[in-house]
Amino acid sequence: MRPFAFFLACILLVAPAFGAVPQANPAPVLLVVGDSISAGYGLAQGESWVDLLAARLREGGYRERVVNASISGDTTAGGRARLAALLREHRPAIVVIELGGNDALRGGNLDATRANLDAMVKAALAAHAKVLLLGMQVPPNYGSAYARRFEALFTDVAKANRVAVVPYLFAGFGDDLAQFQTDRIHPRAEAEPRILDNVWPALQPLLGKPSA
Repeated sequence: MRPFAFFLACILLVAPAFGAVPQANPAPVLLVVGDSISAGYGLAQGESWVDLLAARLREGGYRERVVNASISGDTTAGGRARLAALLREHRPAIVVIELGGNDALRGGNLDATRANLDAMVKAALAAHAKVLLLGMQVPPNYGSAYARRFEALFTDVAKANRVAVVPYLFAGFGDDLAQFQTDRIHPRAEAEPRILDNVWPALQPLLGKPSA
């Protein structure tokens, strides 16, 4: 074989191997596992608090890449069932869990909700991810005792696992119906920045340092 032909053959053999080499320093993944509140139900693309978070990270020079794995209608049981596959696929550095609202709206067993959230937090920690748990409240017509137990379980799970928590995602506007769509459940676009502002103080310490 001529020297040039031999050299070219070597390049062709080695090139696929180089193409298969993973990126040396990929952007860390920030995985959001939630329901319709994080999936952006009733909003245009780019309006949800998760979209706004991705934009803030880019503009602030943070390396984290947001993966939104939220599904409208999902429950803590659903999130628990699919989390393992998400952790394997994305290997996130941070996991934000926003689930539980649909459990309460259906009058679900709060012990089961607590157990599901606890299992999700533990699975994320075992995968070497930092965790942020986002809390929710239930309308008072579900009964004061049920509402208090539901509100408390987010902080309880977070404390038990020593992870960050936002006690109430809609703090500061949850009683203002003008901030919600006609279903009185899902926030309007103008409320989404307020959600992000509620999340940011607890999330920022989990992020890497932004670039200069």
